[in-house]
Amino acid sequence: MTSPTPAPAARGARDLFVELTGTEPAGMWSAPGRVNLIGEHTDYNDGFVLPFAIPFRTHVALAPRRDGVLRVVSTFDPVPVEVPLAELDALFPDRRDEVPEWARYPLGVAWALLGASGTAVADVSGADLAFSSDVPVGAGLSSSAAIEGATASALADTWGLGLDRVALARAGRTAENEAVGAPTGIMDQMASMLGETDAAIFLDCRTLDTEVVDLGFDAADLALVVMDTGVKHSHATGGYGERRAACERGAAAMGVGALRDVSVDDLPRLADLVDEVTFRRVRHIVTENQRVLDTVAVLRGTGPTAIGDLLVASHASMRDDFEISVPELDTAVEAALAAGAIGARMTGGGFGGAAIALVSRDQVTAVADGVRRAFAGRGFAEPHVFPVTAASGAGRDA
Repeated sequence: MTSPTPAPAARGARDLFVELTGTEPAGMWSAPGRVNLIGEHTDYNDGFVLPFAIPFRTHVALAPRRDGVLRVVSTFDPVPVEVPLAELDALFPDRRDEVPEWARYPLGVAWALLGASGTAVADVSGADLAFSSDVPVGAGLSSSAAIEGATASALADTWGLGLDRVALARAGRTAENEAVGAPTGIMDQMASMLGETDAAIFLDCRTLDTEVVDLGFDAADLALVVMDTGVKHSHATGGYGERRAACERGAAAMGVGALRDVSVDDLPRLADLVDEVTFRRVRHIVTENQRVLDTVAVLRGTGPTAIGDLLVASHASMRDDFEISVPELDTAVEAALAAGAIGARMTGGGFGGAAIALVSRDQVTAVADGVRRAFAGRGFAEPHVFPVTAASGAGRDA
């Protein structure tokens, strides 16, 4: 059971570009998806997260155009979408529905990059961009941040914008929030831009300060297994926005700018100020922030074999307090633990997608088989189960 190599997706982007233009691309870029080890929905609350980039990547082939037009095409929607650069400001955010949803990601990044850099449309070229990806869509592995990171890297290089990786991540978040309409935080974009091999990124979402945290999985003979349930989710739908609104209500009730400023010790006071559902939503965020800090401390101290209880507690909090799990995710977590996983939890925004399990390397097959049997026993479609490693972030490949 091995992770697919990214080469087919890179070839797919190049071949699609040649089919579209009849010429070779000027360059190739890519950006990874991510797995979040712990810290879910804390990012837009100015909290802490601990993601790492994974080997699955979105690739883009690009060449400049002379007519001021951006043309984007993808292997999962081969109908090209063309927009003049001069019309981006009119489209986003007010007329974004005029653009096919997938194309809002790259076109939105272009719009956000121009705004962030203060660059005039007249000072940059148009471009053809062809995308291909092996990041599973809808699995909670951040296929959206991968397309944003690949686009941002490619256009920033081509246009000579001189923006650093944090600025490119910010542009990705702006595109997702305003051009796509999904109220996500910045964790996914930062992980995709800043990922390093064999390490996680400890991110303070308020300051955007980052620290590299060695995972120590290899030394401990551990593997991280992704269990993609096949249940698709979309951040642009209502459940995500409702959770964010509840967090904002809780912060307002406590008189703070964000739930980052609420501690576990503050929760009893909050219980008297808000309704029961809002309280549980806030309790997830506050306790999850603490779990991220605890996980970093344990990784740096005792090591990765001791983080299992934190992963399990995180899943319970998302299931019971934030209510973003689904039966397939709960089944994956329960089956992995029953088969011997050290810890397991759902990962990503919820309402579908994937769960992860930390497993001794010699038990990977047993855990995968146990999860598949549990899904079959409950009449669910067979999950896609595979190991991942921590990989490098976005950049130019050719």
